[in-house]
Amino acid sequence: MDELRYGIVGAGMMGCEHIENVIATGRGVVTAVADPHEPSQKAAIEAVGDQPRPMIFDHHVAMLEAGVCDAVVVATPNMTHRSVLGDVLAAPVHVLVEKPLCITVAECREVIVAAADRRELVWVGLEYRYMPPVARLLAEVGAGAVGTVHMVAAREHRFPFLTKVGSWNRFSAQTGGTLVEKCCHYFDLMVLATGGARPVRVFASGGQSVNHLDEVYAGRTPDILDNAYVIVDFDSGARGMLDLCMFAEATRNQEELVVVGDAGKVEALVPEGVVRVGRRGEHWIGGVEEITVVDHSVVHQGLHHGSSYVEHIRFLDAIENGTPPEVTLLDGLLAVAIGEAAHRSIDERRPIEMNEVL
Repeated sequence: MDELRYGIVGAGMMGCEHIENVIATGRGVVTAVADPHEPSQKAAIEAVGDQPRPMIFDHHVAMLEAGVCDAVVVATPNMTHRSVLGDVLAAPVHVLVEKPLCITVAECREVIVAAADRRELVWVGLEYRYMPPVARLLAEVGAGAVGTVHMVAAREHRFPFLTKVGSWNRFSAQTGGTLVEKCCHYFDLMVLATGGARPVRVFASGGQSVNHLDEVYAGRTPDILDNAYVIVDFDSGARGMLDLCMFAEATRNQEELVVVGDAGKVEALVPEGVVRVGRRGEHWIGGVEEITVVDHSVVHQGLHHGSSYVEHIRFLDAIENGTPPEVTLLDGLLAVAIGEAAHRSIDERRPIEMNEVL
């Protein structure tokens, strides 16, 4: 396969991250960027660096009509994904859409219908599964290190939401809510760690306690949650738990993922890059196996510890080999659905059965 020609729709922080990773693969070239915001256009040109300058468009439809792309990355604000994908999926291009797939389950379903019978690849950008420590954890669990999985715990203690163009990420109606926008990654990892078990029930508690309370945009105060606990029951009998705090940047590890089964425990720590494996009957408290994980195939760390680079390599491999996407539209829908159920649980102060959402 010759270099794949990429078009980037949305040249904000993640759009530029994708540009850098496409170039780092050595197998793709960014031929076009579509974004109506002039500073974002300039940022995209800077991200391309000394590569040939891409064509710049104010609208993605004009980019698609120009016929200069083999693949398109959709990295626009969450609330635009449905409308942008409506156009992109109608074109004969491979597609990588940033998480979340859409801001509601209903919109995700519409996208799945629109993508039916497409010959070209459609891939959802849930790249956290490719972070080297997380990938190692999933491999250990898949190889039986913990036996039957009973508990999966994800903790993200991090900084507040960054400033985006137009401050679109300050409002739940434009993001899907924090537990969709940010936490779809962790719900995806819970499903993977449980071996593809189906979520059946979600119970959550959360609020906006610290962040953005003194901000006002066009007379509106942000309503985006900055902390939550979410419990997910799976049909396998396993349970998942998310602990999210977005005013906890004074921390050592931003992400911690723990999987426990009847035979042991595996945990991954990011950004330390450490995986710990404990086997019942062999290890005791304080005496587990500790592995420092370094993926030497990653040549660009970027903003997500190399996971976006690995994502693009896998995306390119799938196109070249004609294999299905590793992260499907159904994966994207399920991650959004758990987040949507969690927000509904918080709003209604009760457990939500997943069949109420799906």
